[in-house]
Amino acid sequence: MRYVLATLGLALSASAASGQGNSSAAEQHAIIALPSKIAWAAAPPILPGGAELAVVEGDPTKAGPFTMRLRMKDGYRIPPHVHPVTEHVTVISGTFRVGMGDKFDPAALGDLPTGTFAALAPGVRHFAQAKGETVIQLHGVGPWSLTYVNAADDPRSKAR
Repeated sequence: MRYVLATLGLALSASAASGQGNSSAAEQHAIIALPSKIAWAAAPPILPGGAELAVVEGDPTKAGPFTMRLRMKDGYRIPPHVHPVTEHVTVISGTFRVGMGDKFDPAALGDLPTGTFAALAPGVRHFAQAKGETVIQLHGVGPWSLTYVNAADDPRSKAR
């Protein structure tokens, strides 16, 4: 096992060093997102008002890899919805409560504490709520989108 880890470490070091050579920026890149330097803004209108979002890699609205973070206040809710591609979620801080189904049911919420990773397949109907201030990281291959199970839950059809 040590040999495998040492080999992996050498391969990563060599890969990082090769990024300092003559390769074009389009071929290789490095992104380091320090928490104090992340630029937060109001979440887009596709999400209920009151949350903040930061894109830390890529463009979630376009084809290609992306990483973004969502910061939510205690009690913030996302009604039942689906995504067309796999949604990868990592809980950075707080507790993200998630339930499955067509209707928001507080009794069906399960706690995902800090450090939890989850991957939801395309089309899985789910809903969520923050417990305490919560930050999640979402990553995947775009374009990212969200479709509410019940059209009346779509915040774009309501005043924010």
